[in-house]
Amino acid sequence: MRKRLWVVVGAVVALLGLLFTLQGADVIGGSAMSGTTFWAVAGPIIIVIGLVMAAAGARRRGR
Repeated sequence: MRKRLWVVVGAVVALLGLLFTLQGADVIGGSAMSGTTFWAVAGPIIIVIGLVMAAAGARRRGR
């Protein structure tokens, strides 16, 4: 059960990172994050963190 939770949470974090990246790059407008360089840089970092979490959950051995 925990293994699946890590994968799901990691995927959600990665998707949020993608959203932040697109908002920072001003592809998605309508928020205070739109067109802000910080989010264009932080988004890909958040994506990597989410992918690492998901990969760690997928590699974890079940008990």
